[in-house]
Amino acid sequence: MTAVLHGPTIDWAALMPFTIAGVGAVVVLLLGVVGSNRLSRWLLPLATLAVLAGVAGELISQWGESVTIVSNELNLTPLTTGMSLLCVVGAIAAVLLSLRDSNATTIGRGEFHSLLLFTVLGMLLLISSGDLITLFAGIELLSISLYILCASEIRRERSLEAGIKYLIIGSVGSATLLYGLAMIYGATGSTSFTAIATATNQKDLLSDPLMLAGIALTSVGLAFKVSAAPFHQWTPDVYEGAPTPITTFMATATKVAALAILIRLFTGPLAALTDDWAPILAAISTLSIVVGNAGALGQDSLKRMLAWSSIAQAGYLLAGLVVATSLGVEALVYYLGVYVVITIASFAVVLAVQTENEGNDRLEVFAGLGKRRPVLAGAMTLSMLSLAGLPPTGGFIGKVSLINADVSGGYTWLAIVIVLGSLVSLGYYLRVISTIWMSSPAAETAKPSGRRVPELAVIAVVAAVIGLAAGIAPNWPLDRAAEMGNQIAKR
Repeated sequence: MTAVLHGPTIDWAALMPFTIAGVGAVVVLLLGVVGSNRLSRWLLPLATLAVLAGVAGELISQWGESVTIVSNELNLTPLTTGMSLLCVVGAIAAVLLSLRDSNATTIGRGEFHSLLLFTVLGMLLLISSGDLITLFAGIELLSISLYILCASEIRRERSLEAGIKYLIIGSVGSATLLYGLAMIYGATGSTSFTAIATATNQKDLLSDPLMLAGIALTSVGLAFKVSAAPFHQWTPDVYEGAPTPITTFMATATKVAALAILIRLFTGPLAALTDDWAPILAAISTLSIVVGNAGALGQDSLKRMLAWSSIAQAGYLLAGLVVATSLGVEALVYYLGVYVVITIASFAVVLAVQTENEGNDRLEVFAGLGKRRPVLAGAMTLSMLSLAGLPPTGGFIGKVSLINADVSGGYTWLAIVIVLGSLVSLGYYLRVISTIWMSSPAAETAKPSGRRVPELAVIAVVAAVIGLAAGIAPNWPLDRAAEMGNQIAKR
């Protein structure tokens, strides 16, 4: 008797973004080995950008579709497509910012760009996962690659320190997440999102200690990746020590990927247990807003200030997930898109100033920037205003949307926390704007000694203008966010 093996059903067309990212990562690595240093300086970034453009093109061509790619292991929906595109945007920004930053690629240009593409592949797997095993495989692929990228400036002690800290604390977060996923499997008897959803609807798991512990540990593990308090300890040191292009990538794409799987997990297979996990996320959201804003107030380094700010921003974003409604997810996705572009603008300005001042990112070197570099100063001003949530920027529309979603979902107190947190954040965002336009540079910083990089100004201005346009004409991005949020059933 002959046994017949049946493989999984694979939609090869829908799998193309993953295939392009994986194959592209290997090709870029090989190009780094065989090419000369002069050739690889431009060939590898161009090849990486071509791969990312291919991934983005495939994702855009499949916008609006809802298909199963590999059985129930990977799924393509408007939500996963949109979140994946944001990750690709973060990766493109990292490549562009690293073009003139030779320090970021001291591990080797081939290795640097290949690891970046492998990280993107991990993010695509994580965001599209329909199974706990695929989820963990994706998060480990992106994490291991980022551990190395954080330490890619191998001649700088702070970069190596950042890589080691991220490795140790990230491993703790991954272990916590794995324990949580294992407990969810133990309580439901399956690793498939679909089967877990069925089990939570049919079984009485509201009082199951194993299930509740699994939800709690899973929340903690993913909170590490989002850099939400009180699991934020690694963020300031790693953001400051890592190369600025990688810091930009982590602050944008990594946060997008982690929030995407939080949305899919908690509004999908765990939706029936919302009353159990919503208070946990509400507490994390509140603590992140308080701790992030308090930590940012006293910072003198712009990278550390933006790191603490990202912790507070994680709190605002999680507030949209707490209500577990289509309105909340719509607000979260819209604000996340705005956050990505204005964060790119902020770090582009920081890198430009660092390049001109031999790596110094202290607030004092930004004094008088409005007079000597008005374009950079304008982009930074728009970024700070948007992060603070002031009109007419996209950040204002995003925070208003989050407040509206929380009030509509019965979390008025959390909406008040968002408002109070935004008011406190003015203390450090306006401080940066004041320093740029109203302060005179110290004698030793009046004449920057480094070279100017005009490309960084272009990146900063384009990103800042997009953030402003999202506030002046928000209909198109809000409509796209609504398409993604409509997959969430209203409670």
